[in-house]
Amino acid sequence: MPDLNVNLQNEKERHPFGICHRGALPLVMGIVNVTPDSFFDGGQYRQTDAAITHGVKLAEEGADILDIGGESSRPGAEPVTMEEELRRVIPVIARLKKETDIPISVDTCKSRVAKEAIDAGAEIVNDISFGRFDTSMFSIVSKSDVGYLGMHMQGSPGNMQMNPSYTDVVGEVRDFLQERAELATGCGVRADKIVVDPGIGFGKNDNHNIALLRSLNELKMLGYPLMVGASRKSMIGRLLGLELGARLAPSIAIALFSALKGAGVIRVHDVSDTRQALRMWDLLSE
Repeated sequence: MPDLNVNLQNEKERHPFGICHRGALPLVMGIVNVTPDSFFDGGQYRQTDAAITHGVKLAEEGADILDIGGESSRPGAEPVTMEEELRRVIPVIARLKKETDIPISVDTCKSRVAKEAIDAGAEIVNDISFGRFDTSMFSIVSKSDVGYLGMHMQGSPGNMQMNPSYTDVVGEVRDFLQERAELATGCGVRADKIVVDPGIGFGKNDNHNIALLRSLNELKMLGYPLMVGASRKSMIGRLLGLELGARLAPSIAIALFSALKGAGVIRVHDVSDTRQALRMWDLLSE
């Protein structure tokens, strides 16, 4: 069995967002979708109180970060207004900041939402556009000195799955992440606060997703910690013929594989199960 500790423990490796790992394990980011059209929970946590209860539960289950999002990024999703996004996420972030002691991330592409979320207590901005949708995003992140997660996506959520095409998906994603990270640092974003995400399922078909997951160690050579978010995604359903409710075990398999390949953050819906699987593997590999 490969030694997970050897693969992940590197004294020169940056800690994602400046947050220290729990031993050799990647950070686990728990997802709190404050939307009516989440692909996973169908809007179960769209009300503020429900979202807060869920966030506290994920923190108790061992989440290292809570990621709060008010705009769905599922394939075909329609954008929401800035005012509506603010209405959804700001009260949740403000209250979770008081009720938990772990870092809060805001999942947004809008610089004003990012700014107000930071003012409410968010310490990380998770931007699926890597600054492409709002040219003020890097400035807000730089001035606030918070963590920044930038993702690769071909197109936008509304059209990203309409025949995504690449000549060399790994090379093109790698070059994009490097270019955007360099642009961010050029705008004052601290390099040690940047984490990059290849964007599994965002403008990729199943073959693209598999190629990227197999090449995480190559993407890690960019010098930034990697995040992987493949939890419960539709590619699992297509590859294994599983409905949404039956995708937990494959999601954990991807989490473990990503950890072995060097991912520093795993973004998941099922925090407790993922955390237990990672801990068990860590114990077995000592």
